[in-house]
Amino acid sequence: MNILMMTNTFTPHVGGVARSVSSFTEAFRRLGHRVVVAAPVFDGMPERERDVVRIPAIRNFNGSDFSVVLPIPHYLAAHLEAFRPDVVHSHHPFLLGDTALRIANQYHVPLIFTHHTMYEQYTHYVPGDSPQLKQFVIELSTGYANLSDRVIAPSRSVADVLEQRGVRTPIEVVPTGVDVEMFAQGDRRGFRARHRIGDDRLVVGHLGRLAPEKNLDFLARTVAAFLSDEPRADFLVIGVGAAKEAMRTVFERQGLGRRLHVIGTLDRKELVDACHAMDIFAFASKSETQGIVLTEAMAAGVPVVALDAPGAGDVVEDGVNGRLLGEEDPRVFADALASVAALSPTHRDRIKQAARRTAGRFSIQRSAERMLEVYDRMRREEALERPIDPAPWRALLEQIKTEWELVANIAGAAAAALHSPQISAQS
Repeated sequence: MNILMMTNTFTPHVGGVARSVSSFTEAFRRLGHRVVVAAPVFDGMPERERDVVRIPAIRNFNGSDFSVVLPIPHYLAAHLEAFRPDVVHSHHPFLLGDTALRIANQYHVPLIFTHHTMYEQYTHYVPGDSPQLKQFVIELSTGYANLSDRVIAPSRSVADVLEQRGVRTPIEVVPTGVDVEMFAQGDRRGFRARHRIGDDRLVVGHLGRLAPEKNLDFLARTVAAFLSDEPRADFLVIGVGAAKEAMRTVFERQGLGRRLHVIGTLDRKELVDACHAMDIFAFASKSETQGIVLTEAMAAGVPVVALDAPGAGDVVEDGVNGRLLGEEDPRVFADALASVAALSPTHRDRIKQAARRTAGRFSIQRSAERMLEVYDRMRREEALERPIDPAPWRALLEQIKTEWELVANIAGAAAAALHSPQISAQS
């Protein structure tokens, strides 16, 4: 099968969407399928990439670590004419997402859309952030989902939210998988030695983009409170982003600067070693749709302490593979960290084994096979419901219809945002 992936974020960008696209792409290729990825230009990207078409982009948009692609519908024409996709998989509802809809229409193939992100949590990157803008992006992504042939939700909680928002297109729950075998083996002692962390230290860890929407101010204050009560503990943070200095300031103000270890992006082997160097994984984000890093940590046998939010609530079982907290209170979170740290060796081993079993349910092999089933089913339905008519006038009408749907979606989202009851109540 020829699969076209269209995404606004991809390697070397660090984030859940880029990791998801990369993981599925590699898994599909191992299973014998050809995958072409259309993605923006990023600083530091590899010189040579297999079947990756890079699109011109505005880099580091508005001070973020994102690239904003310039939507050029005809830029891919030469590549796609030889490739001839059987399915188009869009990972965003705008920019290259618009192009994905056009391409699916042009080649009469199904459009699959994964709703990776709660976009209203990211509007602070756009000048003029407002309640109206948040409502607009909700309506825009919902409208795009309804233009797609199938919607993929990374978790059941996200599927429930999409249904509540009015997504009528059938939704399939397919989580981003984790390479369980790779994360099962790591060099705990070697990583600690390389980063001057003692073997006897209790390490609380965190992995992800260090961005405002990740609730990192709360996490930093919480872990600092725990470290103040636990002199043998350190905090290991893997990631890059604008929130790094703010986190460091929290620790330095409490005299804990030397016990904070912030390490940038890592290659895969080093990332696995980093997970094995952790004793507890701390996670406070409320903007996730799945939380891939949680399953990666669990695959390494690390119990998780997290706030109960979309993504985390689908993975963490309180008292089984970690702690899931319904209250966003620094003291409650710090106490939960302390309770895990105080577990007996027998109880700790039981929780670590439960974490590994949980990760096994999210293996990339299982998720890739599930996604391929969706693709294959949609191809059969598309062949039955949408026969290809080669007549030029028919193709032109289809193109006009697609453009109208895109424009209507934007206009409808804007109108819904302006007339939202929530917005009116705040006016």
